[in-house]
Amino acid sequence: MSWIQGVSLAIFAITFAVIFSERIHRVIVGIVGAMAMLLFGITQGFYSQEDAFHAVDFNTILLLMWMMLVVAILEKTGFLEYIATRMAQKSGGRQWPLLLFLGTATSVVSTMLDNVTTVVVVGPVTLSICRVLAINPVPYLLAEAILSNTGGVATLIGDPPNVIIGSAAPFTFNDFLIHTAPVSLVAWSITLLVIKYMFRSELAKPSSKVDELMAINPDDHLKDWPSARKVLIVLAGTMVLFILHGALHLEASTVAFIGFATALAWVRPDPDEILKSIDWNVLLFFSALFMLVGGLEKSGALDAVGEFLASFTHTDLLLATIVILWASAIISAIVDNIPFTIAMIPIIKHLETQGINVEPLWWALAFGAGFGGNGTPIGSTAGVVVVSMSEKTAHPITFKMWLRVGLPVMLLTTTVATIAFLAFFGWFS
Repeated sequence: MSWIQGVSLAIFAITFAVIFSERIHRVIVGIVGAMAMLLFGITQGFYSQEDAFHAVDFNTILLLMWMMLVVAILEKTGFLEYIATRMAQKSGGRQWPLLLFLGTATSVVSTMLDNVTTVVVVGPVTLSICRVLAINPVPYLLAEAILSNTGGVATLIGDPPNVIIGSAAPFTFNDFLIHTAPVSLVAWSITLLVIKYMFRSELAKPSSKVDELMAINPDDHLKDWPSARKVLIVLAGTMVLFILHGALHLEASTVAFIGFATALAWVRPDPDEILKSIDWNVLLFFSALFMLVGGLEKSGALDAVGEFLASFTHTDLLLATIVILWASAIISAIVDNIPFTIAMIPIIKHLETQGINVEPLWWALAFGAGFGGNGTPIGSTAGVVVVSMSEKTAHPITFKMWLRVGLPVMLLTTTVATIAFLAFFGWFS
């Protein structure tokens, strides 16, 4: 590894160490880290200003922004409070059944939609339910982010790395259902048990607002049903477009923009009020992370890591598969899994030209990138979104809170994938 790659890794490592320390707000640290990477890249000639701005995945940034605005329009109608009260009453104020229902619903939706979109829609409903019941939202938000990542591994369209791998391999929707869905289901079940165990004391507490809850008329929350109905119709159409966006050759952000523009024109809310709902912390933090990882990629550090991992394939393909699985999981916990997946694709394709059967390597990358994102709150976009949501409540999710749950989940689910490869390696190759 060259000294430029070493310094790039040092900038990256220091930035993340300060983020993990939680002494300075992560947005400030991320932006300063991105600036340091950019200035070092410019002075050393490996990372230009154009490279830095091209590194920002505006498809992800705009997808988040447009969906935040659609949800904001729906929130103004009172529908989220209405549905939250209904669901809370159905649970009878019991926390574990409520978490089981919300977590399962999030996971199922995440198999059909990008997990980012899922948590942007489900998160506000969850916060409303927790306000109604006067309970801690942390277990619910954590469960939804982690279960959405785990469930998203099951299908071609459930997780961005899967879409990238499916296009590069190429694999079909059915290929993912056959190879990743069974493992994802086992991993999902174990994840749910871990969450129940970790929050057993919190979930055992009865809500103090059950009597008040049952006395509430949910219809009282619904301030504008005609507008709510319009937004729900728009959301349903948007979800259909999300499922079909690959066949229609539309970017996910374009689909979200179509949904927002349609809702804006049909409902005609006050734009000034709606625009206040954009969570700039999330958007700026992700932009900074993309620039930071872009510099790491341009320095060749990611390629060096990928080539080191791929070197195992020439001696033992099963060993190489396990190494790539665990390395992908660990790296995806600290680096957004999208750029790492992109960096690995040309390496695996090169191995294919040498006559190596790379199919198990693709599946290892899919499992590692998907399950690894649960390791830290910045390992996946869904994690960053729910952490940001929690910061607006009395119970913000800290890095320590996340690591207490997410790290064991990452290790256990990656172990499940390892066992699957060891027991059924022929199935994956």
